[in-house]
Amino acid sequence: MGLGDNSASSPFVGLERATWARLSDELEQPLDDADVRRLSALGDKLDLDEVREVYLPLSRLLALYVEGTDSLHSVTTRFLGEHRRRTPFVIGVAGSVAVGKSTTARVLQELLRRWPGTPKVDLITTDGFLHPNAELTRRGIMDRKGFPESYDQKALLRFITAVKSGASHVVAPKYSHLTYDILPGEQIVVDNPDVLIVEGLNVLAPARPRADGTVGLGLSDFFDFSIYVDARTRDIERWYVDRFMRLRSGAFADPASYFHRYSQLGDAEAVSTALDIWKRINEPNLRENVRPTRGRAGLVLSKDADHSIHHMLLRKL
Repeated sequence: MGLGDNSASSPFVGLERATWARLSDELEQPLDDADVRRLSALGDKLDLDEVREVYLPLSRLLALYVEGTDSLHSVTTRFLGEHRRRTPFVIGVAGSVAVGKSTTARVLQELLRRWPGTPKVDLITTDGFLHPNAELTRRGIMDRKGFPESYDQKALLRFITAVKSGASHVVAPKYSHLTYDILPGEQIVVDNPDVLIVEGLNVLAPARPRADGTVGLGLSDFFDFSIYVDARTRDIERWYVDRFMRLRSGAFADPASYFHRYSQLGDAEAVSTALDIWKRINEPNLRENVRPTRGRAGLVLSKDADHSIHHMLLRKL
């Protein structure tokens, strides 16, 4: 049985793509083919139909949520007799490696910037909060990169706490997918955006109990809305292998790439290597840490075998 359906016992409303798409009938498509090519991650299926039928109505819903939060903020500040600026509306985007969450995050950033109430939308990924490779190696967990213990959770919480407190000029470390490591001395600055999108594998994970049994705050406690991009494990595995094969003659071919050694593999050996990495690292992380957080999302976007979104589960209010 899935997360939910349209029954009274489910916390979600299930919507087929065709039903969801009707919500955009009166909305103007703001993107073109060049935008779609620019926003799509390697291997993702994205076209103007999906933007219009899935992401455009979603961006409108999120813009309405931001407006509602603005109204609630105004009521609260009047009640308290204070005059404070609303803090950024934070959206979490979670899902497996190779499922397409980075494309979802980028498309939403682009669309939300087009709505009048949210002209400033920033995007960060939690990759920047991974421990540097040298530290992962020192701890003996280089093969568990992407698992919860591979992140500097304290730094990530300090960052999001500062953002949600309304602080200006909050910085996050910068990560390179070419060198597969943190870039020393380079930072991403978040300076009071209207919306901040936080994308990552484990962003919906609840706080872990401390040694004394108490539980603090988790990253997701700071989210105003959250999205989980979902698909069958066998499909994600295939997408991961397909992406690995494309990267072999793409980014991996760069001598500066951490994975340059894979660029010389033959087809059969490359497939075998990709499957080995998937089975040892990415699939266990998906099974143990990522997918268990799906039910915590405000919206689940379910993908079919061709990478297209076919079904949505929206949490009831």
